[in-house]
Amino acid sequence: MRVISLVPSITEALFDLGLTEHEVIGRTKFCIHPEHRIKNVPVIGGTKNINIDKIKALQPDIILANREENIKEQVEALMADFKVLVTNVENIEDNYYLLKTLGNIFNKEERAQQFNLKIYDVLQQAQLDFPVKAAYLIWKNPYMTIGSDTFIHKILAEIGFENVFKDQTRYPEIQMEDLADAEVIMLSSEPFPFKEKHIEEMKTFYPDKKIMIVDGEAFSWYGTHIAKCENYFKELLDEIHAMQR
Repeated sequence: MRVISLVPSITEALFDLGLTEHEVIGRTKFCIHPEHRIKNVPVIGGTKNINIDKIKALQPDIILANREENIKEQVEALMADFKVLVTNVENIEDNYYLLKTLGNIFNKEERAQQFNLKIYDVLQQAQLDFPVKAAYLIWKNPYMTIGSDTFIHKILAEIGFENVFKDQTRYPEIQMEDLADAEVIMLSSEPFPFKEKHIEEMKTFYPDKKIMIVDGEAFSWYGTHIAKCENYFKELLDEIHAMQR
């Protein structure tokens, strides 16, 4: 089956499940994992600006899209000519069924179940000793955070963090003073590439707060990615536990 993925984390999942470059025939420029496998897969644009003509030329049997990451009108245009599966992953249960569905479509049921079990194990092992109030920032100028109806929020909650913006939805804009209640301020590595210099900027406002760069992929990439974050989460929680002592 010839498949085009319009979603970076789903592209990674397809290869993790055992598909080959002969089966994954198209990807976005943001599909960067696994690096050694995707380099030979044709790029059909970005997640928000796909090249429909390129996709038509590749003649896929199925296209995998996502409600949040892709543009509705572009996906609907593809539906006129191709079978399109539009995914929507808001929590771990959704992620379980995403992998189960991919396993069924591509005859990789056993492999999909192995990843699902590993993901549950990773999250079960990654548990804070005490709840920690956290603010998770995804953007700068303006600062933007995450509300309670996002996958990132659900992963934070699974581990034991309390999102200080849990009463908001989607990706609200915030001001620096809105971070006052957070014990930990997490600056995500994506989509905005926060760096150490941004920690120093924030330290001028909050010199006593724990401010840290976190791996955005570990919190936002659904599919198989969390199964590979066991060591990352352990190191992250070790750092938080050291702060609590």
